[in-house]
Amino acid sequence: MRADARKNRDHLLAVAGTAIAEEGVDVSLRDIARRAEVGLATLLRHFPTREALLDALLRTSFDDMTAQAAELETSSSPEDALVTWLRDCVAWTTEYRGVTVLMAAAIEDPASALHASCVALRAAGARLLGRAQAAGGARSDIDGADVFALIAMLAWLGDQPSLAPRADHLFEVVASAILTTAES
Repeated sequence: MRADARKNRDHLLAVAGTAIAEEGVDVSLRDIARRAEVGLATLLRHFPTREALLDALLRTSFDDMTAQAAELETSSSPEDALVTWLRDCVAWTTEYRGVTVLMAAAIEDPASALHASCVALRAAGARLLGRAQAAGGARSDIDGADVFALIAMLAWLGDQPSLAPRADHLFEVVASAILTTAES
């Protein structure tokens, strides 16, 4: 890719990230183009669909969260690794309003541009959970799909103005429930 095309693409991604953080994943492509001071055709030349734009914007973050899980596996206790990664995933998903709905849909749709990244992210969480379970520090009646759902649930709380003040407290409640070894 030419340097000027790369610069334009990077600018569009930065503007899209800000727009999505402010207005959510349903912000219009026309609005993103306007904010980037380009025509809609220019935006569509770089990203022919909303999903292509979201994939480019989110893939790096998904990959970073997956890499972080691998690092935590070797640098932290199983329980600390799981809770740290879970907290960071929730914080990241809260950054982009409405992204949890896309993640939930993409993980079920192999044709989605976001599918592979979401599957890798869920697998990373499942590995951290499995490690904590093997050490006896996490409940054995949950799996990676549950962790993925909990991330979505906790991020949704952060997106709700009336519930956001409770999000940190509820994260602690959920984390302590995951790490409870006494099972019913």
